[in-house]
Amino acid sequence: MNFRHLDLNLLRVFDAVMAEQSLTRAAQRLSMTQPAVSHALKRLREAMGEDLFVRQAFGMKPTSRAEGLWPEVRLILQRLQVLLAPGEFEPEREDYTFRIAMADATAALLLPPLVAQLEQARALANVHVLPLTTRDPRALLDQGEADVAVGYFPGAVAALRAQGSQSVIRQHRLYDSEYVCVMRRGHPLAEQVLDLDAYCAAHHLLVSFSGRPHGFVDEALSAMNRSRRIVLTVNQFFTAGRVVAQSDLLTVLPASFVEATGYRSQLIERPLPVPLSRVHVDMLWHLRSEGRSAENWLRERLIEAARRAQAVGVLAPEATAATIRP
Repeated sequence: MNFRHLDLNLLRVFDAVMAEQSLTRAAQRLSMTQPAVSHALKRLREAMGEDLFVRQAFGMKPTSRAEGLWPEVRLILQRLQVLLAPGEFEPEREDYTFRIAMADATAALLLPPLVAQLEQARALANVHVLPLTTRDPRALLDQGEADVAVGYFPGAVAALRAQGSQSVIRQHRLYDSEYVCVMRRGHPLAEQVLDLDAYCAAHHLLVSFSGRPHGFVDEALSAMNRSRRIVLTVNQFFTAGRVVAQSDLLTVLPASFVEATGYRSQLIERPLPVPLSRVHVDMLWHLRSEGRSAENWLRERLIEAARRAQAVGVLAPEATAATIRP
C-alpha cells in the first residue's frame, strides 16, 4: 500500500462499517448514500491490496486483517478529531477510548466510582485498563501507549519535581496510604508483637510488577544489614491476598489495598518493624494531552473517583493534592 496516495476519508468509512457491520447503517451514520459507502470500500480494498470485509446476507463481516486494524484506526481518528476540533468533550455523544495504566488493586479501588460516573453521564466512552509493569511509567506516556498512569511512582515523581516546569510529564496526588504487614488470621505471628527478628525469620511473598525479587522492604532491610527470604514473587495484589490467606507467608501491602485483595475478612494487618515512607498514589500524564478536552475530562473523573472512594471509607483522606505544572 502506498500511504501517500491513501485518502484518509476512507478510514472514516472503514471505522463506520466496522462499528455498524452494515452498509446501510454505516451510510446513515456518515450521512452518505449506500452506493458511496460501497465505492469507498472498493477504493480502500484497492489501496490495501486485500479484502477487509466479506458481504453476508445480514451485513458485512470483517476479515481478521480488518479486526487487527480497527483499534489503531479508531485511535488515530479520535486523536485527529481532538486535534482539529478541540471543543468541549461531550461524553454522551463521543465514543472515545481511554487507556489507563494501573495495577489491579488500584483499579479495584478506583474503577467502581469511575464507572458510576460514566453511567451517570451516559458516556459512550470505553476504558481500557493496561497492566502496569513498572514503577516508572514515563516512557509509556511519552510513547503514547497510555493516556494516564495511576500508581506509586516514587522515583519518577522525585525526578519530575527535580525537573519542575521543564518536564513534559505532569502529576497529581490522588491519595496517600502506608505499608502494613499482612498475614492470615491464625498465623503463628498473629498473637505477638511483630519485631524485626521474627519478621526476618518468617517466609515472605513479594508483589513485584516487574518480577524483580527485590522490593522497598528489602532495600530498607539491607540498610539495616538484615534480609528476609522471599519464597514467592507475584505481580498482582489479588493473587497475593489469596496466597497469604491460605499459607504462612507474610506480605507487605499498602493499607488501602488490603480491601482490594478480596480477602480482608481472612487477613490481619500488623505494623511493619521496618521504616518505610508513606505510599503516595499519583496520576501521571503527558503535557501534550492537556489540550485534549476528552483526556482532561478523564483526569477529572479519576480525581472524583478517588474523592468518592475516600468519602465511603475505602481510602483514608488524602494528605495532599499536588499537581506539577509549568
